[in-house]
Amino acid sequence: MQNKKVLVFVAKGFETMEFSAFIDVFGWSTLDYGHNLWVDTCGFTEKVVSSFNIPVIVDKTISEINVEEYAALAIPGGFEEFGFYEEVYDERFLELIREFNAKGKMIATICSGAFPVAKSGVLKNRKGTTYHLKDGYYQQKLKELGVDVINEPVVVDDNIITSYCPQTAPDVAFELLKMLTSEGEMDVIKKAMGF
Repeated sequence: MQNKKVLVFVAKGFETMEFSAFIDVFGWSTLDYGHNLWVDTCGFTEKVVSSFNIPVIVDKTISEINVEEYAALAIPGGFEEFGFYEEVYDERFLELIREFNAKGKMIATICSGAFPVAKSGVLKNRKGTTYHLKDGYYQQKLKELGVDVINEPVVVDDNIITSYCPQTAPDVAFELLKMLTSEGEMDVIKKAMGF
């Protein structure tokens, strides 16, 4: 089976639970089921510190990324209070998102991970969602970036997956797995992981 790599981008202030869903789902599919869906983690710096001060050493920095090597880009959300938007709104990352989209590759986001995709222009006039609580404050902000906001847990618009809170992290990872393999293969791994 052909190798398909998934790039998981972690910005300063990312949420570990959202990050780990991608690592575990693709880890299980590769280790136990031979899917060769290898994950590369990436950030602006070699060490990225999460929302709740957990440091992660990434495989590559953004300047080392060749989009051709990847089938998908996964973006966990994060907290503004920990500097998330300082990095995800960096033009180098927005350009990376545009490049993945232009090549028709999958882009999967969880919660506030939808914001850089919207900011890049890639979600303009397309369906998406983001954090839904706090009276829809964040969904309104996403709407202001030209997104057709749908208040549902996981929203898929062609090659882009968005979701509305940390609880949806496994759902997004499985949806991306389904897009890269098949519904049947996803079901096997989902069951193996106890979902």
